Amino acid sequence: MTQMPGSIAAELGMAAGLLGNSGCLTPRLDAEVLLAHVLGVDRCFLVREATREIGPEELGAFGALVRRRAAREPVAYLTGRKEFWSFPVRVDSRALIPRPESETLIEEAAELFTAGQPATFADIGCGSGCLAVALGVVFSHSAGIACDIDPKALALARQNIAAAGFAERVDTRQGDLLDPLAGRRVDLICANMPYVPTRDLATLAPEARDFEPACALDGGSDGLEQIGRLIAAAPDALTPGGWLLLEVGAGQFAEVLGLCEQAGLEGLHGRCDLQGIQRVVAARRGEC
Repeated sequence: MTQMPGSIAAELGMAAGLLGNSGCLTPRLDAEVLLAHVLGVDRCFLVREATREIGPEELGAFGALVRRRAAREPVAYLTGRKEFWSFPVRVDSRALIPRPESETLIEEAAELFTAGQPATFADIGCGSGCLAVALGVVFSHSAGIACDIDPKALALARQNIAAAGFAERVDTRQGDLLDPLAGRRVDLICANMPYVPTRDLATLAPEARDFEPACALDGGSDGLEQIGRLIAAAPDALTPGGWLLLEVGAGQFAEVLGLCEQAGLEGLHGRCDLQGIQRVVAARRGEC
């Protein structure tokens, strides 16, 4: 990074070099996203105006963000937003950053309910509320509940739900797993619960290991502690014929499917993400 103002192209080149040397996997992209954020423009502007000089204040702000990114702080936390299901979601260290593979849950939900929308849905362990927001988009006439045990994460979810214009039909409730439903049954439960085995947390990329909330990642000794509890309780929280959709980690599909079978759930199947990983487990409560 230069001390004196330089052109967009020059500053991007130096920032990308620094980020690449720091171990960032997409250094040029990261640099472009951060500079576009500072300038309040899109990335196309950076190409069109590559020779434009950056002002000293903007350069200082950009340099500060680049240094934080070089320390492996996630880009989404630096910009304060992440797109999910084509909707901008506010993100910060209170909750896990939405990931593209979680959109597989929404794809599966949309396919399961092509004949008619669920009357009610629940996003369990909602974090940022990205699933609740996406479900609100897909099911425009459905009422929802977003639940999380962490009040800080729930406050973030509430902000995102309100920003999407869904505050009147998507409620937010604090509590453990399905407790906030207070005995109410819903037609669809979507959940992205922690599923990383505790022993594997230290092997995660620094972005996740050092910056994202451990409680949103740590799935216990086998990675399925919270998922198993949710599956066991789900039949009593679903309406007859209602669906449970779970995001799972690589290699966990068969075991989670078995847990669903033990709980008496039916219609067991899965859905792969764009990398071909069995990412979603779908299970239905019987009709009676």
